[in-house]
Amino acid sequence: MRLRAPWVSQSMGTMNPPPGQWYTVCVTHPLQVDVSRHIPDGSSPPQDGTSAREGGEVVGKQGQTVVRVLGGVGAGLGGAVATLGGVVGGWLAYSAAAIDRRIELPPALPAERQTFTSAVAGAISYYAAHEGSGPPLVLIHSINAAASAYELRPLFAAYRGRRPIYALDLPGFGFSERGDRTYSPALYVAAITELLRTQVREAGPVDLVALSLGSEFAARVALETPELVRSLTLISPSGLRAEGGVLGVSQRAARDRRSDGFLRAFSVPLWSQGFYDLLTTSASIRYYLRKSFVGTPDPGLVAYGYAASHQPGARFAPLHFISGKLFTPDIRATVYERLSQPTLVIYDRDGFVSFDELPALLARRPNWRAERITPTFGLPQFEETARTVAALDRFWAAVAARA
Repeated sequence: MRLRAPWVSQSMGTMNPPPGQWYTVCVTHPLQVDVSRHIPDGSSPPQDGTSAREGGEVVGKQGQTVVRVLGGVGAGLGGAVATLGGVVGGWLAYSAAAIDRRIELPPALPAERQTFTSAVAGAISYYAAHEGSGPPLVLIHSINAAASAYELRPLFAAYRGRRPIYALDLPGFGFSERGDRTYSPALYVAAITELLRTQVREAGPVDLVALSLGSEFAARVALETPELVRSLTLISPSGLRAEGGVLGVSQRAARDRRSDGFLRAFSVPLWSQGFYDLLTTSASIRYYLRKSFVGTPDPGLVAYGYAASHQPGARFAPLHFISGKLFTPDIRATVYERLSQPTLVIYDRDGFVSFDELPALLARRPNWRAERITPTFGLPQFEETARTVAALDRFWAAVAARA
């Protein structure tokens, strides 16, 4: 973490932070803490109804902590560590006492929302619009700290009325059950499969469209129950990184089989909720979404992500994701390579996944095709909606022609 204050030298040398003085500490996102405003000695810290005490107690608005640096802490780095300890303690106190986790959550999509009870996954919520003709279209959102069906809202709007369309709230997200339980790829596969078997009214197999990690679950459904799936579209799918490529923390944990340890660490009651709250501040959500947009992140997606992540039990599924429990390390060999359905990949650049293995997969598997929609960073359905819809229409026309 990066600490910046008048008393922190570039070399973190021998300067002590002046004892008894106050600093405003802004947690801008989970990997950066800025100690950015010095309040002169002798003046009072800002007050807005919450008291401050030595060692770091929260005052001020969300994401902001006021700490007082104590004398005799030690030189340079020791003072910085003490300040950081105050930041962490202050944030945890703020998380426990002041964050509202019952924010009103509106529907993610402009459609009728229904719920069914899955024997495996509990209460499952989904959106449905039955107008239109042709094979039903089923949308599967991604998995992240603030995931929801809103991620596929542009596609739902584009196809509503043209085709019967469904969009699922995956277990642990949206209006689906968010209990403290084990979340796994098998749980998500079961939920999608039950939706297709029991809730889709229209006859015949569906066209599945899935985003990011949701692609792995959708592909497993297509492999395990091919009679339910006519075609598969994967938007910025995970699981196509080359062996030895750079992995994110969660993917490394899954690959190295360390996800159980990560999950235990993230689930410690003392800091579990506070850690998740830090990931889901408005600033954090915007920070991560900026990695998925060429331009400014969609404000509706930011707002809905914040509301969706401030619900009772919202942390449980995302902590499994962050721990690496929801990835299938060998998904390409065990699932993607074995699919028989026509499969389309829509991609460009992405800050969280890569597509190193896509050219070789396309060469080996004649049922796979790809369309690159540039410039996009993982969410082409928002920034290039018309081109994304056109790519889908071309793909489905080709599927129908081969039938």
